[in-house]
Amino acid sequence: MELSWEIVLCVAIAVLVHVLVYLFVMAKKPKSIVGRHVVVTGGSKGIGLCLAVECAMKGANVTVIARDEKMLSGAVALMEVIRQRPDQKFQFRSLDIGGDYDQVAKVLGEIEDSFGPIYTLINCAGMAICGVFEEVSVQDVHKLMNVNFFGTYNCTRYVLPKMKKAGDGIIVITASQAAMFGIYGYGPYSATKYALRAMAETIAMESREHGVSVTLAMPCDTNTPGFEEEEKSKPRETKIISGGGGLIEPEVMAKAILKDALKGNFTSTVGAESWVITTLGGALLPWDGFFTNLLHAMVLGPLRLISYALHKYFNSVIRKCAREDKAKVGSKVETK
Repeated sequence: MELSWEIVLCVAIAVLVHVLVYLFVMAKKPKSIVGRHVVVTGGSKGIGLCLAVECAMKGANVTVIARDEKMLSGAVALMEVIRQRPDQKFQFRSLDIGGDYDQVAKVLGEIEDSFGPIYTLINCAGMAICGVFEEVSVQDVHKLMNVNFFGTYNCTRYVLPKMKKAGDGIIVITASQAAMFGIYGYGPYSATKYALRAMAETIAMESREHGVSVTLAMPCDTNTPGFEEEEKSKPRETKIISGGGGLIEPEVMAKAILKDALKGNFTSTVGAESWVITTLGGALLPWDGFFTNLLHAMVLGPLRLISYALHKYFNSVIRKCAREDKAKVGSKVETK
């Protein structure tokens, strides 16, 4: 009976902590972007397009940046359909944001001249090229770093001092669950996302006292054109390991990211699996609020066993695929 009461007490405490965390998070008043200038990179498709649409629905003046002018024009046309205010403005720019910084700064300056200071920067441009580490070409690794890291770096580098001077602003850096731990077949891609995570943590620490909030978005697999392209280069092991989590729709991910950004939350994830991975891999992330940190303190120990089980599962998948590959090679030799 004594053991039963201990269990009841532990459950009651856990429930209370969850309620307190929920009330604390819900109590944070989101910022308004009505009439504010929001820039979304990678805004022509996928999560970026959905984020641009969400911002437009909240009354923001939106600039979308990507490289495909036809798709960018379509994004602006879509936002025009859902216009919330007569004076609401939308525009696009075709730009290689991972290229020369001076050119990126020049174009962003022109964008501000037409729509006003950038209040919110949503870095959503990115790509994935998968493969066993040594089989990904050096050229592809440089391409990944230019698009994923330097594209975000260049735009953030431009807006950050201006936001600090203004004493207000929002920056979203879109990484991935691959920024929490390395997975078979994601080597160079994960490296670019880890870099974004480190950049977000650093900027958040440097900018908090200046009124600038930073949100690190870590989407799981999302049903986007980018994911379809990613599937083409994934090793079989990677598809099995990452396939268990299912696919999130980009509209769902975009709503969650914008909600967290407007509330000033540092992390943004969707789903229990992503929360577990982020909690395990991000113990030193700047989690907001005493109750959130109290919850983590209570669950990190048990969650460590989950991480052990995950790694055991991943390694079993890799071993199984290796055995099957050896068997195929053996059968081909016998056939000859």
